[in-house]
Amino acid sequence: MRIVEGKLSGANRKVAVVSSRFNEFICSRLVEGARDCLVRHGAADADLTLIRVPGAFEIPAAARKAVDSGKFDAVVCLGAIIRGETTHYEHLAAAVTKGIASLAFTSPIPVVYGVVTAENVEQATDRAGGKAGNRGWDAAMTALEMIDLNGQKP
Repeated sequence: MRIVEGKLSGANRKVAVVSSRFNEFICSRLVEGARDCLVRHGAADADLTLIRVPGAFEIPAAARKAVDSGKFDAVVCLGAIIRGETTHYEHLAAAVTKGIASLAFTSPIPVVYGVVTAENVEQATDRAGGKAGNRGWDAAMTALEMIDLNGQKP
């Protein structure tokens, strides 16, 4: 059986990281995790672009602009949506997830979902460099693998 899988090399890869400023204490950890992963795998800081947006809802639109620019090999979407006392969480999480998924399905380059949805701040912190790892790192790893897979014949 022939196995097709991507290699994890960031060398000569241009990656856009789109991140929300809302819940900054979580998002900054996700961004640092993504940057650390990409640089450790050979990406140059000069080839990485951070696009900051006000909140998670704006992530899909900014990611679309990054895709359409033709400047990047992948777009990594990072944010944190933490449940509050209203149904806002459900609406926001669903809209952001659908927006990123829709873009990923139609994009010529990988668009990776790295948005943390959590019941509380503790869960979000655990997923942003705490005991559950760093979702930003994981999303960057996915981007590297998918960039390489995009260049292969199935």
